Amino acid sequence: MSGRTHIKRFRVRKDSVAAARLHVRTILIEWKLGGLIEDSVLITSELTTNVVSHAKGTGDYFELALRRRNGILVLEVADSYQWRMPELRKPTPDDPSGRGLLIVDALSQHWGVRPRNPGKTVWAHLAINRTQQP
Repeated sequence: MSGRTHIKRFRVRKDSVAAARLHVRTILIEWKLGGLIEDSVLITSELTTNVVSHAKGTGDYFELALRRRNGILVLEVADSYQWRMPELRKPTPDDPSGRGLLIVDALSQHWGVRPRNPGKTVWAHLAINRTQQP
């Protein structure tokens, strides 16, 4: 089954991170993509935590989108925070934070950021048939 999309809005607050993880788990079970749940939930956790931590005061909501397209699961988190785009960092062992996008980079086939008006969308691609990944 290809060509499915599901979008949901969440409030920008801490309890939305757990709600977003549960939502992703539920949708992937419905779509019969159980093999992607663990990585997708972790990516969702990292991206939504970034919104809650960095986008406060810029909007009441963020959007979480799941799209199934041509053998790829696309996971997107969009918010209205536009002053700083996320960047992959290399934190030192003593840094208390800054590892979220390293985790997204390690678990996804591809990921990136695109601007929107206002704000940005951070996206990650996961191969549905992981045996085809290099």
